[in-house]
Amino acid sequence: MSFNTLKSLIIILLTTLVVSCKGQHHRYDVANTPLQSVNGTQNSFMLQKPKEQISGVIPAILQDSKGNIWFGTQNGVFKQTGDSLIHIDSIKDELGKGVTVEDIAEDKDGIIWFAHRDGISSIDGTLVTNYYESDGLISNDVWCIETDINGNVWIGTIAGACIFDRQRFTKFDLPEGQKDTTLAISSTKMVHNIFEDSKGTIWFSSNAGLFSYSNKKLKNISEELGIPTHFVSKIVEDKKGEYYVSTSIGLFHLKEHILTNISEKHFDERTATGSVMVDHKGDVWFNCGRSIYSLSGEKLTEYRIEEGNYGPLTFQIYEDQQKQLWFVGFGGAFRLENGRFINITKDGPW
Repeated sequence: MSFNTLKSLIIILLTTLVVSCKGQHHRYDVANTPLQSVNGTQNSFMLQKPKEQISGVIPAILQDSKGNIWFGTQNGVFKQTGDSLIHIDSIKDELGKGVTVEDIAEDKDGIIWFAHRDGISSIDGTLVTNYYESDGLISNDVWCIETDINGNVWIGTIAGACIFDRQRFTKFDLPEGQKDTTLAISSTKMVHNIFEDSKGTIWFSSNAGLFSYSNKKLKNISEELGIPTHFVSKIVEDKKGEYYVSTSIGLFHLKEHILTNISEKHFDERTATGSVMVDHKGDVWFNCGRSIYSLSGEKLTEYRIEEGNYGPLTFQIYEDQQKQLWFVGFGGAFRLENGRFINITKDGPW
């Protein structure tokens, strides 16, 4: 079973178990809505209480330009600022219910954008705006979001991709791929990740493979380089302008039109990779199910978040501005400190 399959099944199951802009009716002012604040200062009384996870499932994390950390969870959005954790409860679907957040991005103006399973939302200062199909979004089932250097918002959904220029949504045509029959939710037009690189090129990871878009031209990179799977999860760039591509059959390295299968160098069989990122040292971090790996040059090191014999299933690996590594997913949030994984709960430690 692939990483994306596990992620979808887990979120759908837990969402089922948990009760879960053009018009002013979509806009909320955070300053005038009740927020749930959790003080992160520990004392003897706090230590006697059981630690409460930020959420049982955390698909996304982002540190903004002001240093605040945002968590996208199955229970909506949480913002960590200073020693406090705040629940933003005005990000909702059209029926007023909470949402499951899949991805987070910040634009050039400091506006934070959220992709969720019931549309997209933005936070500008204290103002929350929710957008739905009724506003022109091509699908409410949104899986990824990215902002480009020009201020456009790129949105990946189960029904394909679109662009939002702050005024209207415009469909962006991508080739149709294959439906992943092992996935609880899938389609031939599924877009898993959208990424703008250092040169301004937009990359799409989808069920039709990997695509790049620059100078108003779309290229099918999967066909051009021979990526042997339709199911591409994510692409990231390192400081040298090289790329790492996560797929349903393993991790690939892309340098100047040369594609190298990293996984087959280190694993005996094909293994789906999930999240991937490159840290400030140039080391590549990725996960295969519950196992977490770092690749430093040719040296591969396996890590495991110890929790009995199993660790949480990581959905996103992230490096913050303090060069701390975060691992969020099914099981909560963890941070790697001095070679150990520290569980970050509603009480911190921040």
